Amino acid sequence: MNYLDSLYWIHERTKFGVKPGVKRMEWMLERLNNPQHNIRGIHVGGTNGKGSTVAYLRAALVDNGYEVGTFTSPFIETFNERISLNGVPISDDEVVELVQIVKTVSEDMDEQTDLGVATEFEIITAMMFVYFGKLHPVDFVIIEAGLGIKNDSTNVFNPIMAILTSIGLDHTDILGDTYIDIARDKGDIVKPHIPVIYAVKNDDALKVIRSYAEERHATPIEFDRDIDIVSEDDEFTYRYKDYELETIVLEMIGEHQKENAALAITALIELNERNYIELDFNKMIDGIESVYWTGRIEQVKEQPLMILDGAHNTESVSALTDTIKKYYHIDKMDILFSAIKGKSVRKMAENLTEIADRFYITDFEFPKSLTKEDIYQDVPSDNKEMIDDYVSFIENYDGDGLLITGSLYFISEVKAKLNF
Repeated sequence: MNYLDSLYWIHERTKFGVKPGVKRMEWMLERLNNPQHNIRGIHVGGTNGKGSTVAYLRAALVDNGYEVGTFTSPFIETFNERISLNGVPISDDEVVELVQIVKTVSEDMDEQTDLGVATEFEIITAMMFVYFGKLHPVDFVIIEAGLGIKNDSTNVFNPIMAILTSIGLDHTDILGDTYIDIARDKGDIVKPHIPVIYAVKNDDALKVIRSYAEERHATPIEFDRDIDIVSEDDEFTYRYKDYELETIVLEMIGEHQKENAALAITALIELNERNYIELDFNKMIDGIESVYWTGRIEQVKEQPLMILDGAHNTESVSALTDTIKKYYHIDKMDILFSAIKGKSVRKMAENLTEIADRFYITDFEFPKSLTKEDIYQDVPSDNKEMIDDYVSFIENYDGDGLLITGSLYFISEVKAKLNF
């Protein structure tokens, strides 16, 4: 198989959908000699902010001289970025090698068991564990969970640190439709005797996470209780234990990014105190301040103003609207919106009405993409229009400002088609 053949085989797994549970992962990893046991891993879960938190951790560790692997999803510019080494996607040849290894085991599972066919995410997760646990060992692997935690494909290793960024009402068709249901699932990131750092705001969800930490004798480190930030304009001060770090200025804008950075800083301090790393605090802050995460409030054009953001649920849309109002000082923008199935389109659109002048609704080439007709029905605005060719629309847009949002998968396709 060449690279394109390998990608085709991986993406073909999407037809098998989402199949919660770790039994297929455990079966495949057992036949691969359990490479997940060979990594020193940090598990990052949550509804929003996972990718940014991973990026902050990675940058700080790399700047401190460590070799760091990351596993993230979805990809924005190239498939290979899902498995990256020191922020650089693995090579095409390495993807081919990993597919050849995992494909054989996956096919054996299908033929020899009644567990069913491995999904796309399971295949890529297995590839990641093989890469960092066997082919290219590193100092640390930072692993972003996919959907939930309890039945997520990544939940098959013993981390040295766990981070739960947030809990929101997302993927309710799979995880449950209350904060308690979702907290019970995502709370499984709490492992016995392992520090867990979390930024859970909902009171019901918070009780669940606290109870999990107590039952499992994990060390709970809570944002707004143990961790404090004082925000002033673009900068903030971080406080934890006896540590106080002043005038931190992030490249990534938004109050939510300050929170994500604070979680990463706390994890790094804990790793330092537990003798996993020797931390140069100046290098840590330099690394964190320099992080730029594509597809997150990314300004791709100045005249007219054009911003991409992969806000894909109610909470992330709220953070997006707050950031646009605070940092761009613009009353209203046009919105080009598309989303995938399983999302609360109406609630997302309601939040966007705070900054929306007019909604332009489209769809894109993705198996789970909603049709523009379905989205149109759920957008509670009289000032809306369906767009057939969003590429032409963007290329010819001449309004005052355009925000392109609704799905990270949509943002990925937009960047690919328009070379942003």
